[in-house]
Amino acid sequence: QRRGEDIILEVTINVAQAALGDEIPIPTLDGEERFRISPGTQPGHVARLKGRGVPLLRQDGRGDLIVVLNVVVPTKLSPEQKTLFQELDRTLGRERMPEAKDKGFSDHLRDLKEALGL
Repeated sequence: QRRGEDIILEVTINVAQAALGDEIPIPTLDGEERFRISPGTQPGHVARLKGRGVPLLRQDGRGDLIVVLNVVVPTKLSPEQKTLFQELDRTLGRERMPEAKDKGFSDHLRDLKEALGL
């Protein structure tokens, strides 16, 4: 998706990639590039890659590539995956996670608006 000279790229990752971090290929105007996902990435995280967007008209420079990470929660699990998630659930416990450190949807929406200059 394009917005002026900026390109918005939505990338879907799985919960393991979000929790553990990963390095994935993403398309850019200059070809495929490696993109690092930090451990603990939250759904809707927005990253801005400066100068990777569309060239500016009648001036030097380029827009930015804005990467929005969407985390997909599996709807069907193999027996092994289910066992692994149950073990993870057991180790995490049932206590409410602190919210002060985590960004919510509205925070991610604000980050995207800022990245787009809105």
